[in-house]
Amino acid sequence: MTSEPVSPPILSLSDVLLYEVRAADFPQAKLRYRNDRAAAEVGLEGLSDAAWVQHFARFDPLPDNLTAPMAMAYHGHQFRSYNPDIGDGRGFLFAQLQDQRGRLMDLGTKGSGRTPFSRSGDGRLTLKGAVREILATEMLEALGVPTSRTFSVIETGEYLIRQDEPSPTRSAVMVRLNHSHIRFGSFQRLAALSDDEGLAKLLAYSIEQFYPETEQGDAVGFLKAVSARMATQAARVMAAGFVHGVLNTDNMNITGEVFDFGPWRFVPNVDPAFVAAYFDHTGLYSYGRQAEAIYWNVAALADALRPLAGKDELKEALKVFPEAYGPAFGEALFRRLGLKGGRSEEEQALASDCFVFLHEAKLPFERAFFDLFGGAAGQEKRARSIYADDYATSDVVARLDVIEPERPERLEAAVFDGEPPTLLIDEVEALWKPIADADDWQPLEAKIAAIRAYGAALDLSATL
Repeated sequence: MTSEPVSPPILSLSDVLLYEVRAADFPQAKLRYRNDRAAAEVGLEGLSDAAWVQHFARFDPLPDNLTAPMAMAYHGHQFRSYNPDIGDGRGFLFAQLQDQRGRLMDLGTKGSGRTPFSRSGDGRLTLKGAVREILATEMLEALGVPTSRTFSVIETGEYLIRQDEPSPTRSAVMVRLNHSHIRFGSFQRLAALSDDEGLAKLLAYSIEQFYPETEQGDAVGFLKAVSARMATQAARVMAAGFVHGVLNTDNMNITGEVFDFGPWRFVPNVDPAFVAAYFDHTGLYSYGRQAEAIYWNVAALADALRPLAGKDELKEALKVFPEAYGPAFGEALFRRLGLKGGRSEEEQALASDCFVFLHEAKLPFERAFFDLFGGAAGQEKRARSIYADDYATSDVVARLDVIEPERPERLEAAVFDGEPPTLLIDEVEALWKPIADADDWQPLEAKIAAIRAYGAALDLSATL
């Protein structure tokens, strides 16, 4: 099935949050990565490499779509300090398309040049940063986490100076595919500017395009729907062992996808204090505090919606997140283990006990989920693990073995012998080194293939 482009609905917000911009004129355009799997969802997999480069490095408009790129305006709490001086400083919305499910999808950029929000920045992206985002989004998708997809990476022939990595370093322009690029911070900006009319327009657009089951104008209903999505996101991030690094309100989108990655990490083992960002000195966005951080951001969104709804109603709506998180976490952990359920109180308690077991035993995170996948149906594989004694003596593992496997027909594929792919920081650096030293992309391509094979075996939907 081929999806047809739709007239970009985002243009209804031209006077609210969009600024027309021009893409940078890059000296080179060398295609390094094209995600044909994602492209097929929006009818673009048939583009030749030459056409791909023209659209996603030179930014020739797609047919019947935006005629010029649009930078989005937003504010945001960054490490809980309010910053009104941000916005799309090195990216823009390039196109809107309809996917095979009939959903509106955004193609947005990173590293595409300066905008009115760039301040002192150069509007560029390092090639290493783009490679890291390819890896993060591929792994998250494989593990069933709602995420943006890295759609395209094109090296641009410039050399950039950065303070936090060896410089000069190579540059790239990246394109992301998201269900939405509308950030919590866009609502915050309009509220801060006392633009109640603009805020109502943004709410109307968000409900119409992403939450049509919510009545138009119902800010409380919208907040409840977003809260439920964010609770699921938080739960699945935890079950994947992922640490975003910068969970600011400008890095939250209203459709509940993980996106706009900072110095992300996957945890080596269950460690609540593990942080991804070297500058997160207080552990505000540590692994174990991510649900708290996301809930804080949802509360900031509620505050931005106050001109459109009563304070008490919005406060009551905020209860949705904590009420939804427990069942969502239980379900997310059971999904990772290939087991049915997870949402009952007893199953939620078992999910929590499982994390305590993994923490106390200090088991490698992804290996433990690999070993335990399938419950009792995976006992043979588990018995061959070097951690077999830890599993054999665990009351938690015995309780998990009682749970009925989900979709038993996939267990043979998902319980294959071998090692699960992982993405610890040393591995990420090792994948970058051959690119930096010898322009050798084969190790990266092999890792992507392994992650996709793992994802196909697990068969966890990453779509909310």
